[in-house]
Amino acid sequence: MSSETQHPTGSAAEAGAAAGPSPATTGGRELTAGVALLSAVVAMVGLMTGGLVAVASLTGRVFGAWTSPEALSPGLIGAAMVGVAPGLFAVGRARVWEEARTLVVPLVIVLVGLFTVSLLNGGELQAAQGGSLFLVLFSLGWVAVLGVLAVGAAVCVLLQYRRPRTPLGAPVSPLPGWTKPFLAVVGSGWLGLGTGLLVRPDFWADLVPWEVNRADAQGLGVWALSLGVGSLGALAEDDLARVRPALIAVPGIALAATVVFAVHASTVDWASGPGVSLIGLVGGLLTTGVVGHRLGARREVAGT
Repeated sequence: MSSETQHPTGSAAEAGAAAGPSPATTGGRELTAGVALLSAVVAMVGLMTGGLVAVASLTGRVFGAWTSPEALSPGLIGAAMVGVAPGLFAVGRARVWEEARTLVVPLVIVLVGLFTVSLLNGGELQAAQGGSLFLVLFSLGWVAVLGVLAVGAAVCVLLQYRRPRTPLGAPVSPLPGWTKPFLAVVGSGWLGLGTGLLVRPDFWADLVPWEVNRADAQGLGVWALSLGVGSLGALAEDDLARVRPALIAVPGIALAATVVFAVHASTVDWASGPGVSLIGLVGGLLTTGVVGHRLGARREVAGT
C-alpha cells in the first residue's frame, strides 16, 4: 500500500510525466471496470454509427434513424458521436470516478436522451415511414442498441456510486480565475439551448437557423444539454486533473461539427441572431478545449 502512495522522484518522475497524466487525484471512488468498458463500447459504436451518418451528411444524403428535412441535423448528431470517441477511450485511463464523471454523466444524458427522443418520435422513424430496407433496419438497430446502452449506462453509474468513497484531496490543477466566467457562459448557453429544444421543440425549432423537424430539434437538444452539463460540471470540479477525458472530447466534438457546418454552410442563416449565437457557442466549445489543453500541459511541465 505504501508504495502506491509514494511520489516518484528523479528519472521515475520524468518517465511518469512522459508516459501520461501528471499527479493523480487523491481520494474519491475507485473507477469501476463497468464504467471504463461502457465508455469504450460507446466510443466504438459512435465511431462506426456516427461516422456512417456524418459521412452520408457530408455527401449530401439525408441519413439517420428518423426522417429529417435536411442532411445537416443528422450530420451534426453523427459528428458529435465521432468527436466524443477519443475522450471516451481516455476514460479507461482514469483512476477514480471523479476523473471521469464530467464526461460519463453527459454520456448517460446522451444515451438516455436519444433513446427517449427516438421513442417519443416513433412515427418519424425510418421503420415507421417505410423507407428503404437499409434505413428501416438502421432505425430498428439504432433504437435497440440505444436502449441496451442506456440501461447499461444507468446500471454502471448506479454501481459506481456503491463504491466506497474517501474525501477528495485539494485540486491538483485548479482552474485559473479568469477562465471561470467564460466557462460559465459557454456552459449556460449550451444548457439553455438544450433545455429549450427538448422541452419546447415546436417553439425552439423555429429559432434554429436551418430547417429542422421535431425529432431533429430534440435530438440536437440532447447533445446541447449534455455539453452544457459537462461544461458546468468542469467548472464545479475546478481541477484540470479531474476533467482530462472531457477536455479531449470537447474540441473533438467542436471540430467535427465545424466540418459538417462548413459543408452545409449555404443552408444555415448565419446572419440571423441564432446563427451568430451558434458561432459563439461552437467557438466557445473549441476555445474551452484548446485553452484547457494548454493550461494542463503547462501545469504538467511546471510539475516535472
